[in-house]
Amino acid sequence: MSQKWRQWNKAAVKGLWILVILGIVASLPVAYDRIRTEGTSKNVEMIFDYRDLIQVSTYQGNPNSFIDEQLDVLKEAGINTMSVYEATLTELSNARRITVYSEQDAARLTGKVLTANENATYLLFTDAKSQAEIEPIIRKAFASQEIAVEDWELNGRAGLKIATPVQNAVLKKMEPDPISMQLLDAKGFHLLPRLGNSSIYDQEELASLLDRFKAMGVDRVLFDGEEVPGYAEEPDERHLEDFAQLLNERGIGIAAIENLKGEQRGFQTVAKLTNYNVARLYSLSGRDSALDPDIIADRFALAAKDRNIRMMFIHTAVQTNTIEGKVSDTIENIVDSLQGPEDGSFEGAMQRIENYGFEFGPASQFEVAEMAGQNYFRWVAILGAVALISILVSIFVPPLTLLAFILGIVGAAGLYVLRPHIMEQALALFAAISAPSIAMVFAIRKIDRLYDLGQQMSVGRRIVHGILLFLRTSAMSLMAVPFMIALLNRVTYQLVLEQFRGVSLLHLAPIALTALYVLFYRKNAAFGSVGRILRMPVTVAMVIIVAVVGVVGMYYLSRTGNSGSATGLEKTFRTLLENTVGVRPRFKEFLLGHPIFIAGVFVALKYRHAIYVMVIASIGQLSIVDTFAHIHTPVWISLVRDLLGMGLGIIVGLVFILVWQIIERCWRKWSPLLVKL
Repeated sequence: MSQKWRQWNKAAVKGLWILVILGIVASLPVAYDRIRTEGTSKNVEMIFDYRDLIQVSTYQGNPNSFIDEQLDVLKEAGINTMSVYEATLTELSNARRITVYSEQDAARLTGKVLTANENATYLLFTDAKSQAEIEPIIRKAFASQEIAVEDWELNGRAGLKIATPVQNAVLKKMEPDPISMQLLDAKGFHLLPRLGNSSIYDQEELASLLDRFKAMGVDRVLFDGEEVPGYAEEPDERHLEDFAQLLNERGIGIAAIENLKGEQRGFQTVAKLTNYNVARLYSLSGRDSALDPDIIADRFALAAKDRNIRMMFIHTAVQTNTIEGKVSDTIENIVDSLQGPEDGSFEGAMQRIENYGFEFGPASQFEVAEMAGQNYFRWVAILGAVALISILVSIFVPPLTLLAFILGIVGAAGLYVLRPHIMEQALALFAAISAPSIAMVFAIRKIDRLYDLGQQMSVGRRIVHGILLFLRTSAMSLMAVPFMIALLNRVTYQLVLEQFRGVSLLHLAPIALTALYVLFYRKNAAFGSVGRILRMPVTVAMVIIVAVVGVVGMYYLSRTGNSGSATGLEKTFRTLLENTVGVRPRFKEFLLGHPIFIAGVFVALKYRHAIYVMVIASIGQLSIVDTFAHIHTPVWISLVRDLLGMGLGIIVGLVFILVWQIIERCWRKWSPLLVKL
């Protein structure tokens, strides 16, 4: 029976490969749908923070004239949207709508003596228009929190007395400043309101506010703070469905801010309830607005092209120069980054973004493309992914091949019913690990078969074998990509509302499995290699190899994950590649994994123990797959990035071979002299 079981498992491998091929073919229509989806949102919206502009104006001699001039400058530079916030007394004061006084200030102005039982806030309106537009929203905001507001005047100027200390009054939020919105609308700007979560949810007030926004052409809102409107800690007190209904009735979408420290609470729910009418937003901080304009332009262009971001939110900042004794801002720097400097030394962000085929205007959501029968294609892809994982099992534990496939199908079906997203993520991850691991095992087997012939091979033939084996191995590694695309083809991944999990395992598992095979499974001598290695005498060459592996490992770890660092030289080279070919290949592919693979095959065909360097070469293969794990990056960008990495990797690999040849010849020439010494 055991003999038959082994035969069945051996025969099953061919059937598994057929399922893998069918799964890849079935994944292609799903991949096409994703590419179509990615092409449905082509507008890039350039947004400026109007509150920042008001803040900067407070340092100017003529604030209103400054705001008016800078709005024209920003409009001409390409800014098409202004962000407006829920107003506060502080912001209204900075905008010169009101003047705010504390109880002590009011006492000094009126000549009255402070009393022990009163601590109110006082304000005066700047002019009649401010009073007509601003007074109603102030009264409404404080009345909603049961804070008394009454008339107050000073020297014939109208004002209000608010029955709460100024420290508390300035924290209260109210509707956005209507005068500012009228000004921005008259200047031709699109508006992006920022809404926070009030402690008291008022459906009617929100409906009225959204109606006014819609009348001014607003089609998307951005949330301010850590919660979306309607969120509450207690589920039965939440009004997220009510708020989403208000947005849907008016066709208003929402914006997702990239790289927030913590997701805004309630955002996922509102995004789902609005049918993912979401656009991703990149925020340039006030501090970063002082960076070199070329760097800022590069950030905007990459955000649009590489990360499916359609909203660029720009802050400015006040800069104080104590040496020169002046206060400045970063608006001019921002304009240079958008339009490019007058000397034409680099292209501005606007031109770069247009070069990539984008247009400027209000950002729109992705229109999800889904052909008929996509679910059937996905199920065939699921079978193929399970088969691919089972093939990996067959390499290391052959008797478990069929069992792995059966359990994989049962497990996938069970998870599909209970937690479909977990099933998709798990299969995508294990398929991503399996393909490069299988590819590396096949490459090592090929090297072992060619080793005896390699002793008589010419340098040219060894180079050809290295390049051809590299191309074949890379093609096998790419088998995982269609499965990843098919399994994770949801707009939530493209919007980064969900993320591909297990990237750290993907970075390590293929390396570990390659090392396991090299050390334990070659030529069916399980565990034999370890004993031989432990009995081998230590040589200078071994010390050098260990040192190289250590350096490579440290470099790899420094480049893995979001905290990875890059040197100034790398950043310069990245920019050169971006400006030259439009896409940046990965350094750890074309400077590390791919060249080591090609050079490793070249050397291993002559020196058997050089095959251990293939463990390092597996970094390049897993990185090929990992490129597509960034699902917010368009498919064609990831594909071009991989192909460029492979092409440059071959070139660098030939350089590695040349260096090895020089070292080898020098060793042959000088080693006899060293022995004599």
